[in-house]
Amino acid sequence: MSYRYLEDFATADIAFEARAEDLNGLFLSAADATMNVMIENLDSIRPVTLRTVRIENTAIDMLLFDLLQELIYYKDAEQLLLRARSVDIREEQGAFFLTAVTEGEKLNPERHQQRADVKAVTLHQFVVQKVDGGWRSLVILDV
Repeated sequence: MSYRYLEDFATADIAFEARAEDLNGLFLSAADATMNVMIENLDSIRPVTLRTVRIENTAIDMLLFDLLQELIYYKDAEQLLLRARSVDIREEQGAFFLTAVTEGEKLNPERHQQRADVKAVTLHQFVVQKVDGGWRSLVILDV
């Protein structure tokens, strides 16, 4: 499970590629990459608040899109920084169901060094695909 930022990929946005052996790991990596764009040190986010996120979608790429949008929503609406601790994805009758356990806390400017204000996940070149050795996603964040 890993992610890397892609330089010069998008001029006004931030792009990253996440990879993992399985879909659950891919979603965890992409969630951390998104939060790490906003907060310098992910370990500075204490596990004070627990939220369970449940999402359903018919497309696996849109399931990831929805999860990342949910993390951005909590940051904007509640000033809540959340990290996904576990992700469980299952497929039933042509739909994907995600349950993510997230932990985090309210944004504290004294402890959380902010990097960029992510406004949204873009659909431009957004992809989730099976590759040799696992799964890969390409995500561009609007900052």
